[in-house]
Amino acid sequence: MTDLADREWRLIREEPWDGPMNMALDEIAAETAARGGPRTLRVYQWEPSTLSLGYNQDAATVDWDYCDREGITVTRRPTGGGGIYHDTHGDISYSIIAPADELPGDLMDSYELLCEPIMDAFADMGVPAAFADEKRPAVYQPACYLRELHPAHDVVSATDGRKLSGNAQYRRKDSVIQHGSLTYAGRADRHLAVFSGHDVTVDAFDERVGAIEDYTDRSRAEAVDSLTDALATWADADGGAWTDDELTRARDRAEKKYATELWTRDREDPT
Repeated sequence: MTDLADREWRLIREEPWDGPMNMALDEIAAETAARGGPRTLRVYQWEPSTLSLGYNQDAATVDWDYCDREGITVTRRPTGGGGIYHDTHGDISYSIIAPADELPGDLMDSYELLCEPIMDAFADMGVPAAFADEKRPAVYQPACYLRELHPAHDVVSATDGRKLSGNAQYRRKDSVIQHGSLTYAGRADRHLAVFSGHDVTVDAFDERVGAIEDYTDRSRAEAVDSLTDALATWADADGGAWTDDELTRARDRAEKKYATELWTRDREDPT
């Protein structure tokens, strides 16, 4: 493994994209890194609010009528785990994308390394955070934030144990994508409403899931700045932007894969 700060990184500050485009941009950035281009750090927003399904998730767990009525986009991630409701205001997301041979081969070691800036961001916000110190049983398996807690990649409040951030990796042959979600505002009612056939209450959700605004008076913009600065410092990254070619390819990938029912409902890659 090489020293990450010795490599060329670009930092793409928070941008709003719809769900399919956010997933497509991760995939295109992985192809860029694998071909010798810059590694990518990005912070992003979901506009409109989006439910991202885990790769193996059953589409029957989604309340499609509610999502359609509320204008919530549904797409599927290439990473596993449960579904995450990414509220436009309440969610702050990031991705770290680099060639596979520059990161630890061991999954636990890789998570520990790539979550360093996430922990630094929480510290800067004044939010005590730590990896979950023990597994805890699931409240509702289809929802990422209500699944069993895992010490490898679930970040919780160090004061009350509520989950603050979920992180996942997609390890391709030549590149690694780690993306994650930090909860700024909980929006428990909407997070639960995107799922069908459950009896989980808002109180049960709030007992398991915390939000940055519960622990600090930082604004969302200030929380985004903390995450962006932590990522930049961690990799000694310069500011950057997508190339025109990457944006063109990402729009094509979003249209032909991540926005299709074949991918989102059936988990079949039409590309």
